[in-house]
Amino acid sequence: MLTRKGGYLFPRRAPGPTVSRTIEQEGWAVLPGLLDAGEVAALSSEVEAIYTSLPADRRNPRLSAEEADDFRYEMLNRSARAQATVAHPKLLEVIEPLLGEDCHVIANTCWRNPPRPANQHGGGAWHIDAGPHIPRDPSIPWDERIPYPIFAIGVHVYLRDCPVDCGPTGVIPGSHRSGQPPPMDRLHDPELTWQGRAPVVLEARAGDAALFVSDVWHRRMPCGPGDTGRLFLQIHYGRRDLAQRLRTTAEANQLSADAMTRARSPRERTVIGLHPPFFYDG
Repeated sequence: MLTRKGGYLFPRRAPGPTVSRTIEQEGWAVLPGLLDAGEVAALSSEVEAIYTSLPADRRNPRLSAEEADDFRYEMLNRSARAQATVAHPKLLEVIEPLLGEDCHVIANTCWRNPPRPANQHGGGAWHIDAGPHIPRDPSIPWDERIPYPIFAIGVHVYLRDCPVDCGPTGVIPGSHRSGQPPPMDRLHDPELTWQGRAPVVLEARAGDAALFVSDVWHRRMPCGPGDTGRLFLQIHYGRRDLAQRLRTTAEANQLSADAMTRARSPRERTVIGLHPPFFYDG
């Protein structure tokens, strides 16, 4: 764990919350009952109103119109209750010792996945959310004297119960320390392991929050016959150094119109900061 002093990050000497230590070591944790029933109902009402009043963003051209409608982005801009949730003290007290006291939200997307036989998206294959932030050869072990750095943390705040049949998120404990993405030949294998450790399925009740390191191997687990769909507010927190991705770079950038016009090739566009939507913003 760490802390920021005078603009720089230092190892944190004071003991942090037990949940923070668990995330640092295991790559995930669950906070039961982050929101009470009344808070869940109020946030759900605001979320459903946004789905009704605003069309899908259609950031991913590979998705069908039906599946693109599962997502609404930049939720803290659209919902006062979503904005209050991303600043929930119980979340910040866990996340700040891992990312720094000046960490911020880099993405805030709502997921409303109805029961569906198959998804083009939905996180249904093992993946990491960008990175790995410290890639290394698998033959090189990590020095256990050094706490593994964390650069971004994802949070799912559940607005509906998510039992096994609904395809909860599964995580492979400790895999954030691998320095590797999941093996390409086993992306759809629900029994994938890392160093002998099997997936943990993050079943949740409405109001619970699941937290996971961006580098941990995770996916939506297969749904069962009793699938009733999922509804959760997703929040990604990043270190201050990571750029926000609430909006695409085409919409939110620091470029003049002339600079954008001069950038013609794909690399000319990305080098000045105009990236196609991908992790976090797409």
